[in-house]
Amino acid sequence: MDGHVTGPRVLLKHLRDAMAEPLGPQERLNRIVQQIAVAMTAQVCSVYVLRDDDVLELFATFGLNPTAVHMSQLKVGRGLVGTIAAMRRPLNLPDAQQHPAFAYLPETGEEIYKSFLGVPMTRAGRSLGVLVVQTRESRRFGTEEVEALETAAMVLSDLVATGELKGLSQQGTDLVQTRPIMLNGLRLSPGIGIGRVVLHEPRVVVENLIAEDSDTELQRLAVAIRKMRRSVDAMLENRDMGGEGDHVDVLESYRMFAHDRGWVKRIEAAIAQGLTAEAATQKVSQDNRRRLVRSGDSYLRERLTDFDDLTRRLMKELMGEAQPSLDEEGDFIVVARDMGAAELLDYSRPGLRGVVLEEATATSHVAIVARALGLAVVGKVEGAVARCEMGNTIIADGDSGCVHIRPPDELLSSYDERIALREQRQARYIAARHEPSVTRDGTPIELLVNAGLAMDLPQIEATGAAGVGLFRTELQFMVSSSMPRVDAQAKFYRSILDAANGKPVTFRTLDIGGDKLLPYLRMSKEDNPALGWRAIRLAIDRPGLIRVQLRALLKAAAGEVLRVKLPMITDVSEVAQVRTLLNREIEARRKLGHDMPSTVHLGAMIEVPSLLWQLDELMQSVDFASVGSNDLFQFMAASDRTNSYLANRFNPLSRPFMRALREIARAADRNQTHLQICGEMAGEPIAAMALMGIGYRAVSMSPVAIGPVKEMVRMVDLSDLSQTVNRLVDEKGAAQTLTEALTDYADQHGVPI
Repeated sequence: MDGHVTGPRVLLKHLRDAMAEPLGPQERLNRIVQQIAVAMTAQVCSVYVLRDDDVLELFATFGLNPTAVHMSQLKVGRGLVGTIAAMRRPLNLPDAQQHPAFAYLPETGEEIYKSFLGVPMTRAGRSLGVLVVQTRESRRFGTEEVEALETAAMVLSDLVATGELKGLSQQGTDLVQTRPIMLNGLRLSPGIGIGRVVLHEPRVVVENLIAEDSDTELQRLAVAIRKMRRSVDAMLENRDMGGEGDHVDVLESYRMFAHDRGWVKRIEAAIAQGLTAEAATQKVSQDNRRRLVRSGDSYLRERLTDFDDLTRRLMKELMGEAQPSLDEEGDFIVVARDMGAAELLDYSRPGLRGVVLEEATATSHVAIVARALGLAVVGKVEGAVARCEMGNTIIADGDSGCVHIRPPDELLSSYDERIALREQRQARYIAARHEPSVTRDGTPIELLVNAGLAMDLPQIEATGAAGVGLFRTELQFMVSSSMPRVDAQAKFYRSILDAANGKPVTFRTLDIGGDKLLPYLRMSKEDNPALGWRAIRLAIDRPGLIRVQLRALLKAAAGEVLRVKLPMITDVSEVAQVRTLLNREIEARRKLGHDMPSTVHLGAMIEVPSLLWQLDELMQSVDFASVGSNDLFQFMAASDRTNSYLANRFNPLSRPFMRALREIARAADRNQTHLQICGEMAGEPIAAMALMGIGYRAVSMSPVAIGPVKEMVRMVDLSDLSQTVNRLVDEKGAAQTLTEALTDYADQHGVPI
């Protein structure tokens, strides 16, 4: 009915007046619903706000019984209002009482009203409430009226999200966006971090929603669009776009979205309705999200990520690249859906206390780097980004794998006590850092650290480690904008050897491919990259890569012992191929009269199960061997280590896997080949105890694990432990898991684990 149509521009003018008045929260809310009802020529306008108990409470109404305010309630999913909150999409009904979801609330007096238009109040994809208008006559609201109410809902969502309505509920509960929340995830790095939330991709808070001059806003949008498109074009042109493949299609489709005229037209239409350019961009983004999330087309749902990213880029242009300061004083926790290792290094170190991630697993590079920095990390925390606001207080508990958002004071006090106890334990570890890592019956155990950054090296002295058992050289390549040249690599490797101060450093050659891609190196898309063209396979096929790296390592280690190990070896012949390349580089340096390392040791990583049937041949072909427990277990258990459904299903401390590890240790012993193990399990005191029991005398781990593992080592009688562990590993059909049996053993013998 055209006579009822009211545009968003008129409604926004009324809302601007209501927002400008010096009113309390309830009075402001009452004024807003009255203005909406008048602008929409409706007899009723009501606001329902979502509480932390999944109940929608009537917070304000114009037209319904005023005594129902803060008394009428609907569970999410119940009634029309609950259905809108659950589905996060509008309902436009000419006769509401005929809808199967209709639920009659007698205290409201709504039985005399027929038509019903309700729209969700959302933020970052989460429901915050529902905004409703009703009329006595039966009619369907027009498209422009729906858009007007959605615009009003966006204004009200900001009131909820910013906490302006907190405390209005009389039910003793908090609003969903202000209440304390605990979320569970995976323990990726031990420790406890407390601080304020810093969102890795922060939601831009649009403070000015209503435009003074639409023409000016359209001009601002046009300028920002041009800048955004130029930046996207430049970014894609700087990539290696040669060849063919899915990666080219993906990047070109992203460029297509950036130049999509339909997207821009929708933003321009929202500006014409009275919104600022920023608010219009935000509204269109929310509309796209609702539409694409509901789509049954998997391609369209995947494109939602592209639209989200383009929205962030456009908002940055509109708001002058406004970003939260990361150098402010005070402790903070980074919260992200996912992020790269290099991105974590962009954050200011002094105040960074932890990381909360929705996607990462223990073997993600960002988790590995965070552990090296000694940060508490919790991963696989579903919904963390949507439930946080910038500046919220948050606790990242890397010991238990839980996250507390907006914790109450009592919980903060409890965690302060836990942190004090951790500091006492840490002081104990520091006091013992120069004590020998020797068992009670006199067997030395070499404790080494895993590293990948120059900033990791001070941890050798701080922890009393014997050296670096695994230095991941690919991190230097991942944080570079182009392939590092020989001199740059050599300078970096020399700095690592100098920082180690004479203690051994074992460099792993470049392990890229799989989930570790370099933006400047063209790689074809693989269906199963973990089992694909990566690590030594890529190096052998592109020998220029490994020859340059070997040349840089030889130059860096002049006058010192050079230890190099090769990742992802599948067949002993691969070691022979690399040794041939290494010998050529050594001979070339000698002919040129360059300084040489005093000794060069070449080793292989045992990560592929096929090597279990080549152990003696392998041990005779290398100077040392290193077990990569992460990949070896992944391949043996046929379990994708990045799959959240399998994260807690398979345990490396299992009898079958321990039997395989024992065979490796026995092969190294009979061939007198030095053996070490690196990977996540080596850093767990109980797992390190089991590894010692089956014959491992050198273990490499995260620096934060050195103290607890050394404390365990110094309390163990290795002779007795070995007998016990081997007996337990051989048991068949045992009632206890190996973890349970070893925990009992540690308790009985006073071994701290």
